Amino acid sequence: MSGIILTPYDGAILGPIAKVLGYLMEGIFFVLDKIGIPNVGLSIILFTIVIYLLLMPLTIKQQKFSKLSAKMNPELQAIQAKYKNRKDNDSMMAMNAETQAVYAKYGVSPSGSCVQLLIQMPILFALYRVIYAMPAYVTKIGDTFRVLADQIIATDKGSFLLNSETSTISSAVKMYSKSLDTNLSNGIIDVLNKLSSSDMSEISAHYNLADLTYNGQLILSNDSTRGLIDTYNNFLGINIGNSPSYMVSQAWNHPDGIQWLGLIVAVIIPVLSALTQWINTKLMPQASTGTSGNAQQDSMAQSMKMMNTMMPLMSAFFCFTLPAGMGLYWIAGSVVRSIQQVVINKHIDKMDIDEIIKKNESKREEKLKKAGIDPKTLNKNATINTRNVNAAPKKSMTQKAAVKSVSDKEKNEAAKDSIGSYVKNAKPGSLAAKANMVRDYNEKNNK
Repeated sequence: MSGIILTPYDGAILGPIAKVLGYLMEGIFFVLDKIGIPNVGLSIILFTIVIYLLLMPLTIKQQKFSKLSAKMNPELQAIQAKYKNRKDNDSMMAMNAETQAVYAKYGVSPSGSCVQLLIQMPILFALYRVIYAMPAYVTKIGDTFRVLADQIIATDKGSFLLNSETSTISSAVKMYSKSLDTNLSNGIIDVLNKLSSSDMSEISAHYNLADLTYNGQLILSNDSTRGLIDTYNNFLGINIGNSPSYMVSQAWNHPDGIQWLGLIVAVIIPVLSALTQWINTKLMPQASTGTSGNAQQDSMAQSMKMMNTMMPLMSAFFCFTLPAGMGLYWIAGSVVRSIQQVVINKHIDKMDIDEIIKKNESKREEKLKKAGIDPKTLNKNATINTRNVNAAPKKSMTQKAAVKSVSDKEKNEAAKDSIGSYVKNAKPGSLAAKANMVRDYNEKNNK
């Protein structure tokens, strides 16, 4: 393996990730070539399986969060209902404290699965880049196309190709205009990789590419021999370099009449893509779409339901218009995710939620003790505060007058007692111990 060639994606974030994934794809194709199966379709399937297996730990964390969220949402909704219409600072602080306690109880972060998604998304987008530009990441495929590019440049420096009036060819040329300006040979390879079978035939006839070989093998197919490019792209009788829409057009407009088998094969890819995507969404933990009392949560749940409905349709559309290799990746990814989801669901269903809660509560108590805070005292104070917020009774005129008559000295003494009960068991050097020192200093100077 001689390394990365051509014009790999150079984005600041996705570029380095795509380069690493490109080496993985290069390794998979290298092994398949050594055992006599140099096939892009099989490489894409194995590549997809490896990537999703590597992402398995993140997927488990994400689904575990979804499962625990379903358990703790009723508690969060109860807290929101308890403090509804209370906008004063004390109530908001108490609500925040109780919410944080629930998250700590279940051992999850309020950011939820966002971190896992932020890690996964760049990897999946970079994976798409690698599959979409295989010659740029797989050396042997790139070298095969380079023989054709050298012949095109030697003939007319690519003039016929670059000025073609065929819409699909001109679109590919426009797409890779930057590559063509930077490195003509690499740019022509990028363009050739995007051409359909009929477009390649047109270019081959003009540049006499039919007899060119790479390592003693024909590069392009003729009536008697399958070329290397067709060998790379052929998967179960389908040229994955062509889009299903192109295959449908060819089958419908065939000189010998409509080729029904070709039509069916072309339609299978987008249909399977939509079906596997739908199965995948059904296996994922579903958010409740009922009325929770929280407008924001209800809106998000409805949006998620709409997205789950639209995703299969979107995947069918994309897989119909993009090269079949992308559809193969989409299908393989959905199948792998569905299998993962079944395994993860069984694993999570066996989890003892009560045991998890006990462990999380023990961890929380240990953290509080390290901070010099007595968990029992903290829980007691939190209960008192919550009780006061819940009650919030209306005071009579007599009670209001009594409250007003309380002196500042009595208030200060009450505050001191409250602070003292909170930090009296503070460990030396802790934050609570330092608070004690400040309190003692203030008492001495205020006498």
